[in-house]
Amino acid sequence: MRYPGITSPETVPRHAPVRHQVRTADKAGWYLTVTLATDACGVLLPFLTVYSLHRQPHTLIASLVATATWLSVRTGHLRYSRRTLAESRGLLASLHDWCLLLGALAVLRVLTGESAPVVTALSALVPALFITAVTGALLHTHLTAARHQAQAVQRVLIVGEPGLADTVAAQLAARTDHPYVVVGAVPVGTEPLTGGVPEAGRLAARPMSFPDPSGLGPAGDGENVLWAARRTEADQVLVAPGAAMTGDRLRRLAWALHDAGMPLVVTTGLSETALRRVRVSSVAGLALLHVAPPTRRGPQVVLKEVMDRAGAALGLLLLAPLFAVLALAVRLDSRGPAFYRQTRIGHHGMPFTMWKFRTMVPDADRLRTQLEPANESGGGPLFKLRSDPRVTRVGRLLRRSSLDELPQLLNVLLGQMSLVGPRPALPEEVARYSPVERRRLQVKPGLTGPWQVGGRSDLSWDESVALDVSYADNWSVTEDLDVLSRTFRAVVEARGAY
Repeated sequence: MRYPGITSPETVPRHAPVRHQVRTADKAGWYLTVTLATDACGVLLPFLTVYSLHRQPHTLIASLVATATWLSVRTGHLRYSRRTLAESRGLLASLHDWCLLLGALAVLRVLTGESAPVVTALSALVPALFITAVTGALLHTHLTAARHQAQAVQRVLIVGEPGLADTVAAQLAARTDHPYVVVGAVPVGTEPLTGGVPEAGRLAARPMSFPDPSGLGPAGDGENVLWAARRTEADQVLVAPGAAMTGDRLRRLAWALHDAGMPLVVTTGLSETALRRVRVSSVAGLALLHVAPPTRRGPQVVLKEVMDRAGAALGLLLLAPLFAVLALAVRLDSRGPAFYRQTRIGHHGMPFTMWKFRTMVPDADRLRTQLEPANESGGGPLFKLRSDPRVTRVGRLLRRSSLDELPQLLNVLLGQMSLVGPRPALPEEVARYSPVERRRLQVKPGLTGPWQVGGRSDLSWDESVALDVSYADNWSVTEDLDVLSRTFRAVVEARGAY
């Protein structure tokens, strides 16, 4: 396909600016308006209402100061940046900002001698937290739905050796929670692309030996990539460095792209590494990427342990009546004990006895060998069967509601499991683990986790492992709180529960 005025790389002026037209696929412009309006109204209106009802002096001034402080805190944390707007649910970010708002207003209260009762001031501020959090979650849901329809995306041209280009394209295509859509690739060298990405051009395996008169680098690299970018109407170029795309060649290609106004992104080769673990520095002219090790000790581990034990104890206490009702239902539905015990593999490969409400007939383990040919796990050591004949009537209800997992609160209380973590694995599964899969055992298994909120049994083995390994390397207390908040929705929807 050729575009008007572009017949070959030579017809593209080296220094001609790249003109980007506004695309209908851009992130919705009203996101910023809605976010600013709800943030402002979420403080201003409750403040005016509460302070007026309690007949506090200087109601309007206090309301305006509180609103301005809230917007300043949010602006300081780049919540209104187009790059970050609606890119996450923002629940924990809203809580973080709200706590800073309380601190800032407390300081102002001392400095100005504001006399409103603390309870009155807090009641006026609470709506801001919920309004901002709900607005952020709704906008993120809208943006995610738009990207499922290939909207609100950026068109990306990949440059790199064919194997690397295919890998990057496949990884981007596997998920829709990001703004990148690959529209073509410019392979380096003579090998063909095998992943189905359209070839928009090609670069020589080695830069040309003679110098480029302009000093911009290997003759042809910049022109070829720019021509391919225009041909595919790419919004930016993504380079995957390799043996053929060395640092100096990449630097000179970057000069050509930037002089033409084309944005450039460079992959690091790292995958499933949380951004908070990465830091960039410059040493002796080299751009260095520092990757912090996973959290294995320290205050966050202690806090997680306290949250686990306290949450499990509280859950067992509050849910005791429900336990009794469910145990009675299991016993009345089929013969056998109400609870089911099974050996699972925990932290660092240590076995433990996991508790659940019984959802199958008593001899279910013996019958499994007969059902192996019908395994629907799609590969890997996991056994899954959507219509498992061993599941009882009450058991099917318990599984769909995830109530069968509640006795594992006892395992959490005993320190064998965590509230959030990878799926607890069977010994026969662990015996077949690869070194990558064994990475899941670096943290305690969880009552819920990324597999629970990501689709449960609907996930393939590889998808489940990828989620668990990513969690094991990148977990944090804030991420645990986020998973716990999303678990309720996953349980209500019952997606992948069978």
